[in-house]
Amino acid sequence: MAYLWTKTAHLVFVIAWMATVLYLPRILVNLAEAGDEPAVRSRLVLMGRRLYRFGHIMFGFAVALGLVLWLHFGIAGPWLHAKLALVVLLLGHFIVAGRWLKGANAGRALPSATTLRWFNELPVVLLVMIVYLVLAKPAF
Repeated sequence: MAYLWTKTAHLVFVIAWMATVLYLPRILVNLAEAGDEPAVRSRLVLMGRRLYRFGHIMFGFAVALGLVLWLHFGIAGPWLHAKLALVVLLLGHFIVAGRWLKGANAGRALPSATTLRWFNELPVVLLVMIVYLVLAKPAF
């Protein structure tokens, strides 16, 4: 029973983190398109900063529960190493988005809106690969 509750909580926190991973680049796109409208830029930066902080908290809980699943319940296999490598890539993506947000807040230019839209698609591809690995648990 504890395994199912731990896995459920892990999944809920992963979903919450993924929401931030997918939405933060959209805020960056809006920032790139906002031009010099200070009220709009201020609101978007505030939203982005709150979302980024929330994402870090959700990631922390997801990792903690993932460690419990791994260490206490013995979740293992070669698929797990591949999944964790993809999670590290997602975390890197999230951190880059946060740095771009911080730079925009400091007055630095963002990449183009088109580049940011492409940047927003990468986590979807990684997420599909992660979900496949978790469900199929291939032995390689």
